[in-house]
Amino acid sequence: MATVDIRAEARNISISAQKVRLVTNLIRGRDVNEALDMLRFVPNQAARPVFKVLASAAANGEENFGVSRDDLVVHTIFADEAPTRRWRRFGARGRFKPWLRRSSHITVILREREA
Repeated sequence: MATVDIRAEARNISISAQKVRLVTNLIRGRDVNEALDMLRFVPNQAARPVFKVLASAAANGEENFGVSRDDLVVHTIFADEAPTRRWRRFGARGRFKPWLRRSSHITVILREREA
């Protein structure tokens, strides 16, 4: 059987991509069940949206492709930068201090474990 990519995406997550990458690097290449268990106990704020996307990708594999969750492996996971919202903050002596509210897109690609 040819390898099928099972994907899920979360877009415009209001956490910077740099912070999300710290969490995604932990679970790259692991089994799905092992990665989900790890994410339950990671204290970072970014672990929650990554957990949701990974669970969604596993559900896509079960429902759409008929692959058991035990046979899935995190093949690729990455976080890209999304549009940055710019907020105004006025400083002393008439200066302008921008606040950058960064956001990210999270993409997960799962594959079936090779026998």
